Parts: sequence; C-alpha cells; structure tokens
Amino acid sequence: MTPAYDVLVIGGSGVDTIVRVDELAIPASDSTSVPPIRDYVAHTGTGVALGFHALGLATKFLDFIGEDEHGDLVRARYTAAGLDFSHLPAPAGTPRSVNLVDRQGRRFSFYDGRHPADLRLPPEFYRPYLALARHVHVSGPGVAQDLLDDVRAAGLAVSTDVHAWDGEADWAKTYAYGADLVFMSAATVGAAGAPALLRRVLEQGRARIAVATDGADGCWAATRDEPEARHFPAQTAPGPVVDTNGAGDAFVTAFVATWLDGRPLDDCVQAGQTSGAFACTHLGTHERLITRPELLAATTPART
Repeated sequence: MTPAYDVLVIGGSGVDTIVRVDELAIPASDSTSVPPIRDYVAHTGTGVALGFHALGLATKFLDFIGEDEHGDLVRARYTAAGLDFSHLPAPAGTPRSVNLVDRQGRRFSFYDGRHPADLRLPPEFYRPYLALARHVHVSGPGVAQDLLDDVRAAGLAVSTDVHAWDGEADWAKTYAYGADLVFMSAATVGAAGAPALLRRVLEQGRARIAVATDGADGCWAATRDEPEARHFPAQTAPGPVVDTNGAGDAFVTAFVATWLDGRPLDDCVQAGQTSGAFACTHLGTHERLITRPELLAATTPART
C-alpha cells in the first residue's frame, strides 16, 4: 500500500517572540529601544513540518496546542500553508519562546517549556497515522518520549533533533539512542567534542547516521559505514545572513528528504547546508522555506 504521508512529524509546535538587538548582551541601563518585536509561529516541529511540506513531501503533523490566542496563531498559520495538522488541547497552553537576534543574525532563545513533564501523546491518537506514514520525525523533549517502540513496530525509520545536547542530559537519550537519523547542534560540545559524541550515538544507539551542525563552521557527520565523523565546510549563503532562527530545522528537512530519495551522505549534507543557508537569509522563524525546485537548482551541479 502506498503511504498517505511521506513524513509524520510529532511534537514541537509553538510561538517565537523575536527581539532584534545590537548584540547578545544586556545593556547597563534598565531599558533600550529595539526594532518592532514580532511573534512568529515557530519551534522545531513547525520548522520541520513546514519544511517538508515546502519540499513537496506529503506531511502530517501531530502535537498538543493550547486553546489560547497563540494556539489560534499556530492553527491559522498551518491552515494558510495547507499543512495537515491534528492536535490535542495543551493543558498549560501553547509553548512560547523569546529569541534575541543580533546584527549578525545570531540568536539566543528563552524557551518556556511549559508542557508538564509527564505530558505524552496517547497511543490511540498517533497510532492510526503510523500505518499511513513512510517516515517519522519526532520533536520536543517530552510528548513523543514513549512512542519510539510503536514506530519501530510499524517498521518505520525515525529521525530526531536533540539540538544543543551535551551528551549527558537525560531528556535527549531516548531520542539520541532510539532514532535512525540523529541530528544535533555542536553549540554546547563544540567542534572538539562533536565527533566523539556522534561516535557514541552510533555505538550505543540504533542510528544509521548522526550529524552535528556547527553554524558558520559547517557540520560533522558519521555513519555506520564511516563511524569516524567527517567534517563538511559550510556553504556560502545566497545573500546576507540576517537571522539564524530555523536554520537547523531547514538543514534537517532537506537532509532527510534527500536521504528518503536514496541519495548518499555527501548529497544529503549538501542539501541540508543549502537549505540551512537559505533560511539564514530571511527574517523570522520558518517564514520562508526553500522549495524543491529551489533546492534542486542550488544542488544539481554537485549531484551529477
């Protein structure tokens, strides 16, 4: 049976409030003027779901969302984009974050993590969609914590992003050691620690591929066939870098989409870097996502 969905994304929706500042530092005074502050429908689940959708993959998104004004923003954004989204009411409301973005486009996020620690999507809600999916991507520290066994029982591969994991925090271990494709940021462990952490993920978990993105310094990638992590230099952005919000999610979507096409690691990394660099040239979080024609046009010369 042909799957109804190329990708089922579970967890990770919310709203970003973005504040643009000169630098990521608190001024000595008690206030300062900044450009207009804006709210964006965002967070990692939004980024990957909208990213897959923009690349032309049939995408289903499941999550908890608050019955509040920010939840209304989320639902309206997905409806406008044509994203297939089903949700349950979030008892503590819609997750929020406040992101400071400096003149170089670098950001620092204050994430409220308001979901209760034991909040989980119930099996009767997500299991019917597993039978309709080709691939599953899980996001968020809690709501998808207990469903990886069900995903594997359905015979599906699963990808995840554990963000700036330090290799020790318990919340990420279920994902890092239970997913087939594991993505993370090297922001915490640095370039010196990323290769060893990727090897540990491969040795202690079930991952086929593990990747650590490192912003302007490119990324590291390791596979079962190449357990020693390889470094890939960053690509030049197609325009001025104005905002790095969503760049990691953009990397993940293009990488996974290319992997689902059966392409080798080098092509997957190139696609991910192209998508991530594209995201950095647009203001806001997930407001403008690379399309498949744009991705192919930017990567075809290296893929021939």
